[in-house]
Amino acid sequence: MRRAARVDDNHAEIVATLRAAGATVQSLAAVGGGVPDLLIGWKGANLLMEVKRTNKWALTAAQATWHFGWRGDVVVVTHAGEALEELRRWRGPR
Repeated sequence: MRRAARVDDNHAEIVATLRAAGATVQSLAAVGGGVPDLLIGWKGANLLMEVKRTNKWALTAAQATWHFGWRGDVVVVTHAGEALEELRRWRGPR
């Protein structure tokens, strides 16, 4: 049986900040298997975000494998300001 997904302390603040900026946000934290924590809809496209607690973050083995194999955009953020900066900088599908 899979245990309940643990989310980092900054998860809720990041979600609230992105939503306040006009993005739609779906938490994927319960999916597991290395899948990033957040699916974000922004300007007609989707972005994935991995939420980590500190600037000294490290991906788990499952996350590294998933991120390496994904053929789309995934960013790693540690706080709400960084998440908002990544959202505004992201240009969508290229």
